[in-house]
Amino acid sequence: MTRGTHSPSHTCRIVPPYLLARIAEVDDPNWQHAAAAARASLMRDDPFRSIRAPEPHPHAPGVRATTKPGAVSNSPQRTVSTAAGVEKLPGKVVRREGDKPSSDVAVNEAYDGLGDTFELYWEAYHRSSIDGNGLPLDATVHYGKNYDNAFWDGERMVFGDGDGQVFNRFTIAVDVIGHELTHGVTEKTVGLQYEGQAGALNESISDVFGSLVAQYAKRQTAAQASWLIGEGLFTVEVQGVALRSMKAPGTAYDDDVLGKDPQPSHMSGYVETTDDNGGVHINSGIPNHAFYLAATAIGGNAWERAGQIWYDTLLGGDVPSTATFALFAAATVAAATARYGADDSAVHDVDGAWRAVGVVPAG
Repeated sequence: MTRGTHSPSHTCRIVPPYLLARIAEVDDPNWQHAAAAARASLMRDDPFRSIRAPEPHPHAPGVRATTKPGAVSNSPQRTVSTAAGVEKLPGKVVRREGDKPSSDVAVNEAYDGLGDTFELYWEAYHRSSIDGNGLPLDATVHYGKNYDNAFWDGERMVFGDGDGQVFNRFTIAVDVIGHELTHGVTEKTVGLQYEGQAGALNESISDVFGSLVAQYAKRQTAAQASWLIGEGLFTVEVQGVALRSMKAPGTAYDDDVLGKDPQPSHMSGYVETTDDNGGVHINSGIPNHAFYLAATAIGGNAWERAGQIWYDTLLGGDVPSTATFALFAAATVAAATARYGADDSAVHDVDGAWRAVGVVPAG
């Protein structure tokens, strides 16, 4: 298989298909450029969405231990390429690790975002890159023409430039880069299936650590953070602030073209659907909100105690690939107990956060 025709077993994209479908159906002449771009993006994405990853072992081995100091590299190895408007990967290399900044802002944003993601995982959790063993971080910018998405394909980050009417360039939000690379971390640890509640957890874990990448880069506390995913992706023409809100799912946008953010924040609003692999991008709002509630209750820097609990959960070996929200919730409570002790307030905060969104930890 050539790199130009790479077809991954599963590709995770930041913009949900239901959002692109909504834009694609717009018949207002003023929005025909965006509608055409959305239709083209959906056509590009459809072959990837129709592919299912092979079912992993119920407890995928992955990398279940933090790396030891000195065992692997403590600095990233980044390579950024450009597809120059075509749909072939990897494209032409335009910046390697240690090179001076490019005149291309998308190249620099991708390079910096890869570095910010590496930095969070290394400095907060002593994990060297997404596989725990210093995997080089590769990215391609300027993929396709007016491509309205960004994705991790199992080998690299790929960024579209957006249509310029609804979406800006996809390198603009560092949490998007952290989100997509975290799909690689999840793949290497719990191996969650990308369907139903397990798929929604997969998306949520990427939102959690994507948000933590942004918070760590800005040195924001849980109270200071916006808890928005994809902030800056929308142009000024859109009545919305981001793709998703972990603080208030369902409020990220409310726009004549995009419609209203459909994410629920509680199990009472759980969406039963066969679309989007069982609503993985919609129902992720529930575990997202649980993390937000836990992190703000615990207080301080979210990447420390709250993030550590979620990270320990990924490495703990107690999360099956078909995990439900209740099973994952129980694993986070167990991880908090194991690290901080049963009497620590963090255990109560995590348990309470899940119950506040209508999820009772299993067992």
